[in-house]
Amino acid sequence: MTRSPWAREYARTPNEYIWGLAPSDFARAVRALLSPGARVLELGCGEGRDSVYFAACGCDVTGVDVSAAGLHKAQRLARAHGVKVHWVHGDAAHDLPAGPFDLVYSCGAIHYVPRRQRVLLFPRLKALTRRGGYHVHVVFTDRRVYVEKGERIDYFTESELRRAYADWLVLRFEAMLISCAQDGIPHRHGAGLFITRALRPSRSP
Repeated sequence: MTRSPWAREYARTPNEYIWGLAPSDFARAVRALLSPGARVLELGCGEGRDSVYFAACGCDVTGVDVSAAGLHKAQRLARAHGVKVHWVHGDAAHDLPAGPFDLVYSCGAIHYVPRRQRVLLFPRLKALTRRGGYHVHVVFTDRRVYVEKGERIDYFTESELRRAYADWLVLRFEAMLISCAQDGIPHRHGAGLFITRALRPSRSP
């Protein structure tokens, strides 16, 4: 069973944004794919920095997270930026809002979805995506494993991602090492950045 430590960390730090206020580099890179008014779904939005960034760029954004404490901080950040985001308190593996979306995005989140559930999740996400829409995922992989704050993860493999999107156009797959020190010890996580595009409508699972 997978386990994420971040809901606990968000609750422990109500007045602190542990990931910072600026959007991630990945969100900035994805911005070039989106037109004003694009519908964006972020899975595992946490404290909201990337969802708020997409909204500030003129997108219609929905952010989903299992942590009420994280979403409370996300709401506060959205108010500070004067933007509106549709926040959904729920499990990204099950509590998906109605589409269609132009972008489905996750940054360091869906590796906490157990592998057996991911097999079902990807078809559901595809069915929520418009033709020509994009999926962008940054996930932890088994290239380098560092266990942080007692987390339990079903680490992705490159072959798992490629199988999941065999019927889509893969625009970019990049294996990388992400530097981190959230537990006070500098370390790196094996990760993969995956950008794909739907070239034809997906069928509902």
